[in-house]
Amino acid sequence: MDRRLAAIVCADVAGYSRMMGIDEAGTHAAFKAHRAAIHPLILNHAGRIVKHTGDGFLLEFASVVDAVQFGLDMQSLMADRNADLPAERNMRFRVGIHIGEVIIDEEEVFGEGVNIAVRLEAVAPPGGVAVSARAHDEASKHLSVSLTDSGVVRLKTIEEPMQVWTWTAGGETGKQDGSRGSSGSLNYRTAIVGVLPFVNLADAADEYLADGLADDLIHALSLQSFFRVLSRTSTFAFRDRGLSPRLIAREIDATYLIQGTVRRSDAKIRVTAKLIAPETGEQLWTGRYDRDMGDLFTLQDEITTSLCAALMPEIYRAEASVPTRSQTTDATAWDRFLRGLSHYYRPTKTDYERSIALFREAIALDPTLGIAHAYLATILMQGISFGWIKGSRELWNEALALALSGVRLDPRSSFSYAILAFIHAMEGAHDEGLKAARKATELNAYDSGARGVLGLCHMVIGEHQKAIELFSVAAQRGNSDPRYQWPALNAYSHYLLDRYEAALSWAREELFLYPNHLQALTIRAATLAQLGETDQARQAIGVLGERYPWLTLDRHMKNIRWKNQRDIAHYRDGLMKAGLK
Repeated sequence: MDRRLAAIVCADVAGYSRMMGIDEAGTHAAFKAHRAAIHPLILNHAGRIVKHTGDGFLLEFASVVDAVQFGLDMQSLMADRNADLPAERNMRFRVGIHIGEVIIDEEEVFGEGVNIAVRLEAVAPPGGVAVSARAHDEASKHLSVSLTDSGVVRLKTIEEPMQVWTWTAGGETGKQDGSRGSSGSLNYRTAIVGVLPFVNLADAADEYLADGLADDLIHALSLQSFFRVLSRTSTFAFRDRGLSPRLIAREIDATYLIQGTVRRSDAKIRVTAKLIAPETGEQLWTGRYDRDMGDLFTLQDEITTSLCAALMPEIYRAEASVPTRSQTTDATAWDRFLRGLSHYYRPTKTDYERSIALFREAIALDPTLGIAHAYLATILMQGISFGWIKGSRELWNEALALALSGVRLDPRSSFSYAILAFIHAMEGAHDEGLKAARKATELNAYDSGARGVLGLCHMVIGEHQKAIELFSVAAQRGNSDPRYQWPALNAYSHYLLDRYEAALSWAREELFLYPNHLQALTIRAATLAQLGETDQARQAIGVLGERYPWLTLDRHMKNIRWKNQRDIAHYRDGLMKAGLK
């Protein structure tokens, strides 16, 4: 046996027995996940695990400063992890810390120092630490935060009353609290997405292909800033373990899971994927992709881009439709933003107006929330396209200011750069638009929306074949997101290349989705006129007059700021032939 002075930390979970009674398997899985996240902190502070208990652990530190700082860091970490979970799944530790003489026997630790730490843990606030006066006296001058004097406490089985100092995450945490409101804070990204290893249904030799697709999808999804994406290490550990999605999600704190399969037969490959909400088991989306095997990297990029384009709007919709969003005036900016997003995905004039109001509230609550700026700029532009609002100089100036703020606040967001490129291109700032669109695609090569906006930038400078290629790919992969109306833009480029039949097909495609789309209605009328369908063109102009009585030829053409004057004249000619005055 050996005696020495040591700092002892004792931790357990408040209410663990109750949580186990409600959901034994899920609680155990969550505890293991939290314990794994805490373990690096123990090592960083030169601690040693003496033993694990059913709902906690006992640690030894050579330095009491390290012991107390570990307790503070651990509880701050747990506060962050709990912030992403529903209240009923919050797991809050209590931590007791004391320094005293202990007995070491075959790596076990005994003595009054241990007993006091255990009793301090019992009186610690959930989510906080309780520190003995002796430990506080030695450590306090080296800490960046102040602990609260909780007075003299009589601890069970300890003869003498003891002065106790406490601290709780969310109280005085120094610089940690100051970062929580910024647009870059992870706490605003409430959803956590896990991509499980894709299951190979072919020969074992094709395992690399399944893993490669899952790896690429993890990378592609992680390039956006709306939700968190777990690393390969976190999710691939569950390969072949036979656990249910619910248990896996509990262990890694995932809000959504993506599962997939890969099957190859000769020169063909089939990839299936599904997005599930593991807590309910609901399947939110499923897709299947059949492709010919060619260049492997090209194939993987094409499937990954298609998966991203399909999955991301579904995750946005799922988050926006969560029914428990707070209706109170003290709701967070992120809450307001998500409520606005829920209306955004129901594109009616009433929902359009409500989403604008909520996005404005989100910005007022937190002016640094970059994604709210970008979405507000986007929906203002859509309001013009859908005919819900008249374009004005003030409106365009506001949208441009919002887009610039979005880029400044979140310079890694391809979406923010894409809406900035869109506004520049439509305003006639052609070079600035191309620059912003290229930046968007550089930031996220899998963002089909950014590629579509790059197509718009090529269209307004007269490079229509390039624009058609980009619009067509974007329409195939991202047509479920109301931010983008690629068919209408594709109709314009075909029209300007004299491909009137194709232009009419694309315009009808847009109007099938959005019957009041202003640009689709105008390009349809011009196209019918160029095809010699005079009566139909007149009818199309009549529909325009009914839905947009304020629209005139001069007012409409004033907003067309394409680089090529022949394109502008060509478009005006079609509208004049159709009868727009």
